Amino acid sequence: MEIITDIMSLRARLQRESSIALVPTMGNLHTGHLSLVQIARQHAACTVVSIFVNRLQFAPHEDFDRYPRTQEDDCRLLKENGVDIVFLPGEKILYPVSQTFQVSLPAMADTLEGTCRPGFFRGVATVVLKLFNIVQPQIAVFGQKDFQQLQIIRGMVEQFNLPIKILAGETVRVDDGLALSSRNSYLDAKQRQEASQLAWVLQQVKQRIEAGEHNFARLEQWAAQRLHERGWKVDYVAVCHQQTLSRAAADDQQYVILGAAWLGQTRLIDNLLFSRP
Repeated sequence: MEIITDIMSLRARLQRESSIALVPTMGNLHTGHLSLVQIARQHAACTVVSIFVNRLQFAPHEDFDRYPRTQEDDCRLLKENGVDIVFLPGEKILYPVSQTFQVSLPAMADTLEGTCRPGFFRGVATVVLKLFNIVQPQIAVFGQKDFQQLQIIRGMVEQFNLPIKILAGETVRVDDGLALSSRNSYLDAKQRQEASQLAWVLQQVKQRIEAGEHNFARLEQWAAQRLHERGWKVDYVAVCHQQTLSRAAADDQQYVILGAAWLGQTRLIDNLLFSRP
């Protein structure tokens, strides 16, 4: 495995590859990330994993400075999992000057996560577009846990006519249902026991829809109230159309239930995708 830190060296190295798959990450890797690596390895001759904590997607009050950075452990895991190249740029490599050009996004980016974290998706889309231009992969792999992000990247690739196939890896969970996330490391022992309730609540909403209930507003209110009673601060629970992320209608065929809530000082997100029975 090669670790490359600058753009010129990476481009020179990739010139001899017949096909490239990219897995963009912010590091602090876990089993969920490694599942994306395995998807990438199945679809291209060369697998590139980028590790970069992107300042543009953090608001000033958010956790950019304390976001876990574990590069040595990350590189060891990636080597053990057959990655060919780790792209490990510093901030001055990706942003040598102030990034005044950024990607303008559709209305979807101003809902759900976009409402709670204004500018977040603009920062994500900008750094992903830069990585796509640098690496020029034929395949890029993202996790479904960040479902709204995944849909925005899919739309960006389609509308900018980028020759990249976006593949999605299913959310990886621990035994009690908690979705794996780098931010789970912020949880103390008591919070970690409680954290699985977010997935449980979303599962209850899913089951009630499958049983025929279509008053989505009432289901969302119930889910938010259940979490609130257990000490969570809820940003949203939303039942949406899977492709557009618009409010779900009773005759939709494909649904996604999305939730975001604070447990103490830790913000967790999750979602469940399913089709109409």
